[in-house]
Amino acid sequence: MRRLRAHWSAVADRVEAGTPVDRDRSVDALRALAILGVVLGHWLVTAVTSSEGSLATTSPLTRMPWLAPVSWVFQTLAVFFFVGGLVAARGHTSARERGVPYGAWVGQRLARLFRPVAAVLALWTVAAAGMLLGGAAWDTVHALVRLVLSPLWFLLVFAVLTAAMPLAVRLHPVWPAAVVAAVDVWRFGLGGPEWVGWVNVAAGWLVPYALGAAWARGRLDRRGPALALLAGGAAGTAVLVLWGGYPASMVGVPGAAVSNLNPPTSAAVAFGLAQCGLALLLRQTLARAMARPRVWAAVALLNLSAMTVFLWHQTAMMAVTALGLTSPVDLPGLHTVPDSALWIPARVLWLPVFAAALAVCLAAFHAYERGGRGGRARNDSTTASARPVGGIRTVGPARRQGASRV
Repeated sequence: MRRLRAHWSAVADRVEAGTPVDRDRSVDALRALAILGVVLGHWLVTAVTSSEGSLATTSPLTRMPWLAPVSWVFQTLAVFFFVGGLVAARGHTSARERGVPYGAWVGQRLARLFRPVAAVLALWTVAAAGMLLGGAAWDTVHALVRLVLSPLWFLLVFAVLTAAMPLAVRLHPVWPAAVVAAVDVWRFGLGGPEWVGWVNVAAGWLVPYALGAAWARGRLDRRGPALALLAGGAAGTAVLVLWGGYPASMVGVPGAAVSNLNPPTSAAVAFGLAQCGLALLLRQTLARAMARPRVWAAVALLNLSAMTVFLWHQTAMMAVTALGLTSPVDLPGLHTVPDSALWIPARVLWLPVFAAALAVCLAAFHAYERGGRGGRARNDSTTASARPVGGIRTVGPARRQGASRV
């Protein structure tokens, strides 16, 4: 244990030395919290159960709706898009200042975004084919593949918004929020077709993304806008849930008539605004925590593996579930139906096992995220430098002398 602590201290010192002095570490902390929220949320509200030789997915929220507040803590996608808008806006501004064409800038960002996806698709193509050839039921294979691939919608939306950055930097968030409201009125109030709701997939997440672009322009530096976002978003969410007929859960619940997430609704947008306001208010607290080298090293390293964590966390959970099937009995919290409060502590006990499986995936596939030397930042002697820590580029004139790359 002493040797492990000494090793971690050495790693933390290297990360600290490799971090630019002007880096806003609170941004990295917010991104790390958003990633952890998504991962833990999926692990807690998604259950893979076995029945009559096949596997199916369900959710504890279906049978225990009083758990809806759990989704308020772990549905952190708005914060991810908020930080993503900030970082992309800064990167776009830096690229323009350095004379980098828009096509080259967006091409580099999308390449970093989609490079690690190929490994996931390749492995699961082989795995699905193997399961089907081995006699696995189609419903089982479909449920597992859908569980793995469903988070990829996030990457598609994020890619579209990244490509639309020249528009996002000019767009006030109120306009996409108005589109979401209009679509909701059409769907729920006027009996419009359900397919029109998918307009909100882009419009709904454009709200925090454009808000992040506004943050990059200095529009949210004061405390007042943050308080307004938190108070207004929380009040709007409460009104929509209590009197507007929207579900209390901020994630999709199997079998529910309406989902706040698939596609996003006005309630999800309002809730996301409250999250963005809270994120801004927490920045100083997070910055103080990030001043501790060991804490900062953990956050920086998580950011370096952000895409790998996001892409493989469902695979890690299912690998543990599949191995558990070798047990002669259904394991509580792993294969059992989440229909009682006892399932919750049993599930929590499995989280470290899922994390260990995810660590194996990280060791195997993290190289696809980094992409070798081509994925590293390049220095420009005539302009501000940009260095990647945790996959987020921060632009600034200052840099620690002799700092090593993280």
